Amino acid sequence: MILDLPTAMIFTAVVVNVSGVLFILETVLRRDEGAGRIWSIGFLAAMLTTLAYAIWAQAGAGAWWAIAVGNAAFVAGTGCMWLGCRRFNARAMRWPAILVAASVVAAGAAVAVEGDRGGDWAGVLWMFIPLLVFAAAGAVECFRGDLRRSRTAWVLGGVLGFQSLYYVARTSAFVAAGPGSGLFEAVFGTVSTSFLTVTLTIVAVVVTSVLRAGRAPMRGYLRVAAAADNELDIVSQEAFRAALASLCIRASARGEAVAVTSVRLDDLDQISTAFGSEVAGSVARTWRSGVRRHAPTNAVVAQDGPKGLLVGIAVGSPQEARRQAAAIYRGLFDDLGRVGGGVIPVVGVGVALSENAGYDTETLIQSAREAAGRAAADVETSVLVDGGD
Repeated sequence: MILDLPTAMIFTAVVVNVSGVLFILETVLRRDEGAGRIWSIGFLAAMLTTLAYAIWAQAGAGAWWAIAVGNAAFVAGTGCMWLGCRRFNARAMRWPAILVAASVVAAGAAVAVEGDRGGDWAGVLWMFIPLLVFAAAGAVECFRGDLRRSRTAWVLGGVLGFQSLYYVARTSAFVAAGPGSGLFEAVFGTVSTSFLTVTLTIVAVVVTSVLRAGRAPMRGYLRVAAAADNELDIVSQEAFRAALASLCIRASARGEAVAVTSVRLDDLDQISTAFGSEVAGSVARTWRSGVRRHAPTNAVVAQDGPKGLLVGIAVGSPQEARRQAAAIYRGLFDDLGRVGGGVIPVVGVGVALSENAGYDTETLIQSAREAAGRAAADVETSVLVDGGD
């Protein structure tokens, strides 16, 4: 069966918009505030892309503004898939977000500069190149951090990797043979790409829904655990970063060591499924209060997403930092053993030291997170000190 361009555009728009609406509705129901919200923006951008291209297919020549909107939205959609993966892995977001925003503006502006004289393929390289770069970056992100531990994320990584390779080939064919060549029309034309887009969208919406379900369940215990807590003296991430930066400046000037300890509790969802949300909520509350109680009195304790806590403090030696982290782990183990009907969750404790990671705030936090992730995955390790590169 051979489809004409308007039919292919409508077919693609229906699939993408239905998938996007379902994902966005689920995001609202789950009250997701993490990666799912960024992925929702990506699906919104994909919906806008199909709408703009459908208008272009119907209007024909002169609808350069629809091409500009479609190209920019396409870049935004793939960029948000990458950003959502970074958010899932709790990685820095500022500069990647700025890069995506700049690429979106460039993709739209490249078409607007050429206007009517640019034709159907106006400014297309300003879209192709960001698409292949962001898809490749998203694929890499799926095989690191928290996503690496989920085989479902490997499917998303494969999807994004295939998209990147496709646009590498499409860009090469466009530059070498031109959009009017038989090769380009047969293999990389708009109709062929529409079928690819439909397939990738269906896979992506299923995979991201499964991934997000593990992070933002409809139950309430994670939403409670994700906020700062004045009563327990648990501060927000922003306040922790400010306090840690100030501590690092003073410690660096005096040659003192700074330690950041990450305490992760990764299996709350499994506990809730097996024993109920009340047990999961009790475990979450005990974990939060226990970290604050067993951490040193002068330490700063902060929320680090729904399943993580950070502890920052100046220490006299690496051995002292490890002893403090071990004390937190032992205290938590005892506390958790007395709640939840004897359910003991998997606790990962990771320590980052300034003598290995330096005095950069983000590096210390990320090193501690990664060490905690490795500790949680290793049943024989209770506390893991990051040794640096």
